[in-house]
Amino acid sequence: MLLHAQKKTAQPLATVKATVDKQKILIGEPIQLMFEATVPDNLPFAWPLPDSLAHFEWLEKGRVDTVTRPGEKYYRQYLTVTSFDSGSWSIPRLAFQVGTKKYFTDSIRVEVGYTKLDPSKDFHDIKDIIDVPNPFARWIPWIIVAVTLVSLTLVFWLIRKRKILKQIVTRETPRLSPLEEALQHLDELIKQQLPVNGAIKTYYSRLDEIFRVYLYRRLGISSMAETSEELIIQLRGSILPRGQFDSLAEALRMSDFVKFAKYQPGVADSQHHYEVIREAILTLEPPPSSPSNPQTTK
Repeated sequence: MLLHAQKKTAQPLATVKATVDKQKILIGEPIQLMFEATVPDNLPFAWPLPDSLAHFEWLEKGRVDTVTRPGEKYYRQYLTVTSFDSGSWSIPRLAFQVGTKKYFTDSIRVEVGYTKLDPSKDFHDIKDIIDVPNPFARWIPWIIVAVTLVSLTLVFWLIRKRKILKQIVTRETPRLSPLEEALQHLDELIKQQLPVNGAIKTYYSRLDEIFRVYLYRRLGISSMAETSEELIIQLRGSILPRGQFDSLAEALRMSDFVKFAKYQPGVADSQHHYEVIREAILTLEPPPSSPSNPQTTK
């Protein structure tokens, strides 16, 4: 189901594809639909967002994942659909706008039917509901009262214990600053040697999380709810030098690449991206005595 654009001197080659995990389902059974596109990075690109599909209903729409490669960008989106109309239906061709040209996916045929019945088996009438006496019915009110009292006692004890622990922690352990917390977590991460042990996805997820928490606490950026591309756009006007900003953008995109595309970078690459994140945090940290950069800790 892959369409290739005809080669022209004015526009490089792009590819789009639509696939499903099954083409024969029962009524109401979900189908996993995936859209993929690879386009040159120097051309504007529009992703199709169909509001509805004839004879199909949307169950879930995942976000569009983006991976940047040399000279091109790769996009992917997972969607879940189903159908409550029996018959043979088609997921229509969808248009992707790349530069001045449109690229279309192939239509996908899906057979929707009912569960097959075995005519050799007998059919049984629906029986009436039979009341069964419960020998423990008289104890139910007492059990409810006992469970309620125990639950209230447990809730009161937990609330009181939490308040006491919070007071102790507040008095004895002052909260670390955003910089101290980030550096401490980075030191703990590097000591675990996750890349060497093959846990590369856990390593990059934790590295990305440490950086995002620092941005939220220090700069007030709602980084936990943003994609890597949105975060890169927000940091474009920061105090980071151009070369350091480019390295940081590469590290954030690599984190997405590892999590979504199952890419396995080498140990040396993981160490390099660790250093990039650490240096970016140190650079973004405002001077403690600068009145224009108040030390606000969240």
